[in-house]
Amino acid sequence: MATLTTSAPRVAVPAVLKHRAVHKLLLLALAAAVLVPLADARWASGSWPAALTVDLSTPLTHVSDWIIDNRDSHPLFLYGFGYVSNAVVICVRAVYLVLLAAGWAGVTAVGALVAWRVAGVKLALGTAAAFLACGLLGMWIPTMQTLALMVVAVLASVLVGVLLGLGAGLSDRLERALRPVLDTMQVLPAFAYLLPVVLVFGIGVPAAVLATVVYAAPPMARLTSLGLRGADKEVLEAVDSLGATARQRLLTARLPLARKELLLGLNQTIMMALSMAVIASVIGAAGLGDRVYQALASVDVGAALAAGIPIVLLAVVLDRVTCAAGEHAGEERENTRRGWLYAAVAAVAVALAGRLAGRLDWPGSWTLNIADPVNRAVDWMTAHLYSGVPVVGGTADWAGHFTTWVLDPVRGGLQWLPWWSVLLVVAALAWLIGTWRTALTAVLAMAAIGVLGVWKPSLDTLSQVLAAVAVTLVLGFATGIAAARSDRFERLLRPVLDVFQTMPQFVYLIPVVALFGVGRAPAVAAAVVYALPAVVRITTQGLRQVDPAALESARSLGATPAQQLRQVQLPLARPALLLAVNQGVVLVLAVVIIGGLVGGGALGYDVVFGLAQGDLATGLVAGAAIVCLGLMLDRVTQPTERRATKGA
Repeated sequence: MATLTTSAPRVAVPAVLKHRAVHKLLLLALAAAVLVPLADARWASGSWPAALTVDLSTPLTHVSDWIIDNRDSHPLFLYGFGYVSNAVVICVRAVYLVLLAAGWAGVTAVGALVAWRVAGVKLALGTAAAFLACGLLGMWIPTMQTLALMVVAVLASVLVGVLLGLGAGLSDRLERALRPVLDTMQVLPAFAYLLPVVLVFGIGVPAAVLATVVYAAPPMARLTSLGLRGADKEVLEAVDSLGATARQRLLTARLPLARKELLLGLNQTIMMALSMAVIASVIGAAGLGDRVYQALASVDVGAALAAGIPIVLLAVVLDRVTCAAGEHAGEERENTRRGWLYAAVAAVAVALAGRLAGRLDWPGSWTLNIADPVNRAVDWMTAHLYSGVPVVGGTADWAGHFTTWVLDPVRGGLQWLPWWSVLLVVAALAWLIGTWRTALTAVLAMAAIGVLGVWKPSLDTLSQVLAAVAVTLVLGFATGIAAARSDRFERLLRPVLDVFQTMPQFVYLIPVVALFGVGRAPAVAAAVVYALPAVVRITTQGLRQVDPAALESARSLGATPAQQLRQVQLPLARPALLLAVNQGVVLVLAVVIIGGLVGGGALGYDVVFGLAQGDLATGLVAGAAIVCLGLMLDRVTQPTERRATKGA
C-alpha cells in the first residue's frame, strides 16, 4: 500500500533576520541579557562602580617623586637618560647657534635657494617672503628657536623611522609586530605623548624633542616599509639574476625605487614635527609655540596671532618644498650638481655679506607691531559682535546656545547612561562595523577608562567629540558633495583645503578664542575647523571615483541628480565615507584635547593642570584615558576593509 508523505511546511524567515548585522546584535543582546542583570545586582549605581576602579595616583606620585629625587644622582639618569638629554640639548643649541651665525639674510637666502633648486623660482620667492614676514612680525628669534628644535627632531625622526621601516620592509615578522603599534600611535592625540617623556626627562627642550620624535617617526617608518615592499618585482629579479648580494639589492634597487615614498614620508614627518614642536611649548619648548601658549594663557589674541602667522608660513613653505621634491623625484635634471654648487656659493656669499655689514640680527626698526591693532579689533568685536546683535545674536551668544542646547544635553545624557549600557553601545558599534576582535578592543579600552577612575571627565570629552564630529560630518559631506558635482567649486576649494591641512593644531585655537572667547564651544569650533578639510577632501575623492558606467546606467533610466546621488554615488562611495568619518573622529579628538588650554575642561584640562602644577599623576592618568578614548573611537569608526589593507 502506497503511502503519501508530505514535507513539513517551511517557516519563512523574514529577510531582515538573515542579515549578518542582525545576527551580531542578537548575540550581543543575548550576552547582555545574561550579564547585565548580574552586573546590575552587584553594582546598582549607574556610574562606574568604585569597586572596579584602581587608584593609580599614589603609585604614580611615588614614581614621579622618585624620578625627581634621583634624576641628578641615579646611574640610570647619569649614564643613560642624562646622556640622551645632554646630546639633545647640545644638538639643538649647535643648530640654533649656526642659524644665528648665518644671520637673517643668510637663513633667508639658504631657504630661498633650496626652494629654487627643488621647486623653482615661484616657490623660492614665496619662501623668501615667508622668512622676511617672520622678521617683520618681530618673531625672528622664536622662529630660529623653533627651526633649531625641528631640525634636530626631524633628523632623529627620519633616522628612527627609516630604521624601523627597513626592518618592517625586509621582515614580515617585524612588520606584523610593528603594524598595530604604528596604527595605535597614529590615532593618538599629540597631548598623550607629552607626559611620559616629561616624567623621565622633566620639563625642557629634551622632553620636547623626544616627544616630537616619537610623534613624527611613525609615518616615516610606515612609508619606508611601504616603499620597500612595493618595489617592482621584475627589477628585483633582474638584480638577483646579476648575482647581487642582499646589501647590494637594497642599496641599488629597493631604496632607489622607494624614493617617492621616502620623500612623502619626509614630508609627513616634517609636518608632524612642526605640529608637535608647537604643542611641546606646554612642556618647555621655546620658540613660536611658547609665544602662542603664553598669549593664549593671557587671552592676548594679538600676540598669539603675531606668533601664529609665522607658524602657518613655515608649515606652508615646508609642505610645498617637500611635496615638490617628491613630485620631481626620479626626474633627470640637467646641471643638477652645478646648480646646487651655485646655490651654495650664493647662500654663503649672502651670509658673509650680512656678517661683514653687521646685520646678523633682524633690525628692530623693521618690525611691524600687529598685536595692538588686532587686540583693538578684538575689543571692538567684543563690544559689538559678542552679544546683542539684532536678529542673529552675537558670537558669544552662539557659543552659549551651542553649549546649552547641544553640549550640556549630550554630556548629561552620556553621564546619565548606566556604565554597562555605554559598553554595550560601544560593543555594538564596533562589532557592526568590524569584527569581534574590534569590538573586544573597543570595549576593553572604554572599560580601562573606568578602571582609571576618570569615567565622568572622559564622557565629558566624548560629548565634545560627538558634537564636533556631527557638525563636521554635516558640513564636510555637504561641501564634499558640492565639490564632487562642480569642477569650478572644487578648483576654488582646493587651495583653501591645502593651506588648512598644513596648519598645526595649535594655531586653530587663536581665531576661535578671538571669536567666541574661552570654553567648551570654542574648543569644539576649533576641532570642527581642523577636521573639516580632511572630511571634505575624502568625500570628494570618494564620490568622484564612483564607476562612471554605474552613473551612466542611472541616467539612462531617467534618474534625477538627487536620485543618482542617493541611490548610486553614496552607496558606492561608502568605504570612502566611512574613512572620512574615521579621520574626522581622530582629528576632532586631537583638537578637543588641546582645547583644555582654552577652557575645554575634561581630560584636556587634567593634562594641562598636571603639566602646569607638576602633578604628573593627574596628568598621566588623564593621558592614559586619552589613549584609551582614542583607541576606542578609532576601532568604533574604522572600517574592516581599511584595517585589512592598512600598512600593507
